[in-house]
Amino acid sequence: MMTISHIVCPVDFSEFASNAVGHAVAMARWYDARLTLLHVFVNMGTMDLPPVVLGDTDREALLEDMRQLAGPSRDLAVEVLLREASDASSEILHQTQALGADLLVVGSHGRKGFERLLLGSVTEKVIRLATCPVMVVPRRAPEADRTAPVLFHSVLCPVDFSEGSISALTYALSIAQESDATLTVMHAVEVPPELSAYMPPADFDIEAARGAALNAGLERLRDLIPDSARTFCSIDTIAEEGTAYRQILRVADERRSDLIVMGVRGRGALDLLLFGSNTARVTRAAACPVLVVR
Repeated sequence: MMTISHIVCPVDFSEFASNAVGHAVAMARWYDARLTLLHVFVNMGTMDLPPVVLGDTDREALLEDMRQLAGPSRDLAVEVLLREASDASSEILHQTQALGADLLVVGSHGRKGFERLLLGSVTEKVIRLATCPVMVVPRRAPEADRTAPVLFHSVLCPVDFSEGSISALTYALSIAQESDATLTVMHAVEVPPELSAYMPPADFDIEAARGAALNAGLERLRDLIPDSARTFCSIDTIAEEGTAYRQILRVADERRSDLIVMGVRGRGALDLLLFGSNTARVTRAAACPVLVVR
């Protein structure tokens, strides 16, 4: 089973920060974990101006704002942490490691704008370089019920059979079993660009080839599911044809998934610069939280 004992949630006080904090609080309650809300005040100076240093009054005001975001803590251990640094993403990554976080929960809109090519430089760098799993809460995600005994009812885990996606499946199975959820494990069969321009022989049976590829993917998926897992949750394995991220988003919408669990795999120089093109696209467009597993 997945163990989470310490969750860190970076807070930037944007309009989407509250929903990310809500999911972090809900996860912390579910796993009985410590929760640290972290704000990094960027104090980078310029050639003409020295770095801005927070005064005691400003520091206390920011800490109080974080306490208000956390809401009533009751039986939940919530810590608020304020740090000053010239680079927010580097400091978040440093604090995540220093605190020994098992999970990062981040909102999908930061100061630099989520709708840019990347996720916003801070969020993108954190997701790409964090050593622990990162839950990205998109702006369209429903607000989390902080007191719900079960957080997720329908979990989707795309698998491309890479090492990253196999790790993600382990997390998805654990979450689904703990919450008695329905888990959909899917594989998308994409046509390589090289073959799309290839003219097959006249007697080539395209439909048979498609069917064989889908059946092969489905069999590989089924082999990945341990028999014991089906005792504790409902598991469905499906294979779809088409561009992976489009199929993932479509299936998530059709099955009303409230969590997508994805591994990270870069296929080329640009994908490595990001953190895997399919993961990036799904994280940008999803209507539910996306748990990114390295």
